[in-house]
Amino acid sequence: MLKCTPLHSAHQQLGARLIEFGGWDMPVQYTSILDEHMTVRSAAGIFDISHMGEVIARGPSASEFLNRTLTNDIRKLEQGQGQYSILCNERGGTVDDLYAYRVGPEEFLLIINASRISADVPWLERQLAAFPQRANVTLENLSDKLGAVAVQGPRVVQFIDACLNVEQASSLLREIPHLPSKAGIFPISALKKNEITRTQFQGVEIFVSRTGYTGEDGFEIVAPNEVTLALWNRILEVGGSFGLKPVGLGARDTLRTEVCYPLYGHELDENTTPMEAGLGWVVALDKGAFVGRSVLATQKAQGVTKKLVAFKTAEKSAPPRPHYAIWSAITPSQKLGEVTSGTQSPSLSCGIGLGYVPSAFSKPGTQIEIEVRGKRVSATVVAKPIYRKTS
Repeated sequence: MLKCTPLHSAHQQLGARLIEFGGWDMPVQYTSILDEHMTVRSAAGIFDISHMGEVIARGPSASEFLNRTLTNDIRKLEQGQGQYSILCNERGGTVDDLYAYRVGPEEFLLIINASRISADVPWLERQLAAFPQRANVTLENLSDKLGAVAVQGPRVVQFIDACLNVEQASSLLREIPHLPSKAGIFPISALKKNEITRTQFQGVEIFVSRTGYTGEDGFEIVAPNEVTLALWNRILEVGGSFGLKPVGLGARDTLRTEVCYPLYGHELDENTTPMEAGLGWVVALDKGAFVGRSVLATQKAQGVTKKLVAFKTAEKSAPPRPHYAIWSAITPSQKLGEVTSGTQSPSLSCGIGLGYVPSAFSKPGTQIEIEVRGKRVSATVVAKPIYRKTS
């Protein structure tokens, strides 16, 4: 039986088309993928991301534990800050990609992929069992107790404060220098990229961060299940006059593909390293030992044999899709790899995608061919992201 988020009834009332996604019954679209995509690019969209997982790590040695388990350097985070990071296995393969936030002096919130909750939590528990200071760390999986929504788009900053009780938006985390410090009160809209705060909604504590998965400005709000529906309705009510609409997984995928954000199970898996995926910027080799470091250090020094590239098609055709073959344009018999993510770009009106190719074919400007429904379509490797605001 499929799992349902706290917003399942709301999706049904809105007439969403629901599909199975990672064991969840989720909305793929409400109107159309094109309409919802362009709404996020031009105004604002709200997404149900309650299927995502949340894990709290706390204790005097929580920072050291996470630094030995994740690729990024957690020590760089002050209270109220977050960072993108990778959970690797001993082979350097990606167990999951996630966001880690320092929400207290000795407390961290991990936001993990819905499809990886059942893998990540046991993995973290096994790593903790082998950690010398394990008595000073506790892990708490709150995934079943918390819901979440993402509000994304250029107009979100204009109404997000009206959605929440700003008078109660006291950080509880730290005095962030750029925020008004009077009684620790500040508007949510004053958060900077990758910052997080706690506030109140209907008398319960929620987390609000300025992050997202669309390439647009926006906020993600994590709240207990019992208030998630009221939070969703409040944001829809306030944001409606600013063009806010509910958005499903279909547009979420086209939006993230345009800006080349990886999706676990497509660009990332346990046999693919962050270096191969172009995520070396979240691998802090200088911080000391962590799981997978030796493999990643070797790849950093010697290079990788395959790289994740972005591409655009040069002619009209059906859109590229995952698992479509990528061929060399110079040597037609040479198969280079497969598309990991592919779609028709609503913003650019052409086929776009991501895929792994030998490193020699990864330079922007390289001509390739994508096999679309038995026909080879000309394409060009392009710099990431594929879509930019100046586009």
